[in-house]
Amino acid sequence: MIAFLDGILAEAWPTQVVVQVGGIGYRVLIPLSTFDKLPAPGGQVKLLTHLAVREDAHILYGFASTEERDLFRLLVNHVSGVGPKLALAVLSGMTVTRFKGCVVDSDVASLSKISGLGKKTAERVVLELKDKVGVAAAWEAASAAHAPSEADRHINDAVLALISLGYKQVEAHKAVKSAAAQADPTVASEDLVRLALKALA
Repeated sequence: MIAFLDGILAEAWPTQVVVQVGGIGYRVLIPLSTFDKLPAPGGQVKLLTHLAVREDAHILYGFASTEERDLFRLLVNHVSGVGPKLALAVLSGMTVTRFKGCVVDSDVASLSKISGLGKKTAERVVLELKDKVGVAAAWEAASAAHAPSEADRHINDAVLALISLGYKQVEAHKAVKSAAAQADPTVASEDLVRLALKALA
């Protein structure tokens, strides 16, 4: 089992990277939340990993934080119908803290806006994760202590709005991040959507 990779970031795309460790390049699939935290190619990087072994391939998934990797494993191992691809989409669609808050609050509407998740799967996610022993209480405490900032919530809401309009997740995320960088930190999510749509037009 490969627990982590610590090496040079050889190549980086929003959905995957190549990390060079000891002369070997490892291709690793990542969520957008990890992509945002990467250094420039050529820089030193450490990714926590999860190795999925299939009959036809060994696939490495990489994460910038323990929370991301833990949520990925929780989704893949404990929610029927959720595979690695969909688990990455969840991590790309909202922060770990926001996701936990949605599960604790049974907020199926917000979860179902994540690309590829859908209402039935979102309901299953809530049902199968909310009642896990100790999870709900721990998540409520974590959500209260590490609640996302108002700016983070506006960015997440704007990305979800663009996805619901039919834009691809990577495209929506990039446009909103770009709009947020140029706007006032207190800008509302509706205004971020408008700015992002102008950039995408």
